[in-house]
Amino acid sequence: MTRKQKRFAGIAIIGAVIALALGLASFALRDEIVFFFDPTDVVAGNKVQPGERFRIGGLVEDGSVEKNETVISFVVTDGDYSVPISFDGILPDLFREGQGIIAEGKLQSDGRFIADNVLAKHDENYVPKELEDVLKDKDVWKGEPKQ
Repeated sequence: MTRKQKRFAGIAIIGAVIALALGLASFALRDEIVFFFDPTDVVAGNKVQPGERFRIGGLVEDGSVEKNETVISFVVTDGDYSVPISFDGILPDLFREGQGIIAEGKLQSDGRFIADNVLAKHDENYVPKELEDVLKDKDVWKGEPKQ
């Protein structure tokens, strides 16, 4: 084998190892990728299928929070459409009606979203960028503009 062939073989082996590592990493992370949708996207039904894991964000509708032992049910809206959500667990301290939240979980075939994680804003100035953009598009944004 000539020196040029050895160099090419070494580069080919390194390239194959890098490709294998990238393939394994993407395979391992495929279940961790979670997309964000607003209630309009969910109700439309063309972007989200039942059983698919995703995040939904919006404002908790006034008067929609119902507590039944450990299961909390509430409705999230973006101003146009609403999606009922059920969550079995402890809600964040800042969760309340009229509050912007993001819930992560799966949609059932009956249109109810079963959340396994609920995130509320952590102070009076923070709202996730995706949620802020959606609410501004719907003209229901109540916050102050970011500087």
